[in-house]
Amino acid sequence: MTDSQNTEKLQKALANNGVGSRREMERWIQEGRVSVNGQIATLGDRVTLTDQLRVDGHLISRSGEKSACRILMYNKPEGELCSRNDPEGRATVFERLPKIIADRWIAVGRLDINTSGLLLFTNDGELANRLMHPRHEIEREYAVRIFGEVTPHMLRDLQKGVELEDGMAKFTHIHVRPTDDESQNQWFNVTLSEGRNREVRRLWESQGVQVSRLMRVRYGNLDLQKRLPQGAWIELDLEKVNQLRKMVQLPNETETTLNQKDDKLDHTRLSRMRRSVKKHKLNKAGQGRRNATQQARTKK
Repeated sequence: MTDSQNTEKLQKALANNGVGSRREMERWIQEGRVSVNGQIATLGDRVTLTDQLRVDGHLISRSGEKSACRILMYNKPEGELCSRNDPEGRATVFERLPKIIADRWIAVGRLDINTSGLLLFTNDGELANRLMHPRHEIEREYAVRIFGEVTPHMLRDLQKGVELEDGMAKFTHIHVRPTDDESQNQWFNVTLSEGRNREVRRLWESQGVQVSRLMRVRYGNLDLQKRLPQGAWIELDLEKVNQLRKMVQLPNETETTLNQKDDKLDHTRLSRMRRSVKKHKLNKAGQGRRNATQQARTKK
């Protein structure tokens, strides 16, 4: 490997070729899953365009020309995992995404299995990394239903800061939503500027109350489209792509693969989305039943 001016960090090269986010690539390098020209890589290695990169023994296709930046908005339902596959056969957020030639969809952050709402995917590893990185302080907004009494003192503490097991955390804003006085559940909209694991749930649980529903409704300046069905996706137009790129100091994208009407949710397209989501759920349920039957037969 060389230290010339024409090199870039290994994790960045992998991310830019759509293998995964830069953070994920750093972890894979540390786990010994990446090689450069036949030698196991180490964190800090730099590579050129001519170096041969492999992940888990598989050659990574590289190109000097970068693909046009694409971003999908996905309305994640509860029950789906933010992973590419699951040994237990559970549904994942990647299963219904469109095929992408010579690239790979990268999830911008994660939502846990019991959280629904806005999840972004992109083929641009640098964009994904910057949108997730704490230094850019990208706001995330969640609608959250709380079971238990919430006092003004709790709300002040949650905005002032609470010590969690991985450090101080707080909500930058809390909006109390009107609710039925007789209900034991109350809805809030909360925002924070980082994406630690289960941070919203852990903040509320620190006050002795329980999160009974959690949905992400905004990422940065991008709101979840209200008409987008759960389990469906829509590709963002060039204007919205560049809004997100501007937030993390990346230059504007000039090309798009999107047709002019591809981001419009008219009645026909909504009906098609709902049918597709329903069909996928039925197929997944049928596969689950077949797997359970096969496992039962194996145990006999």
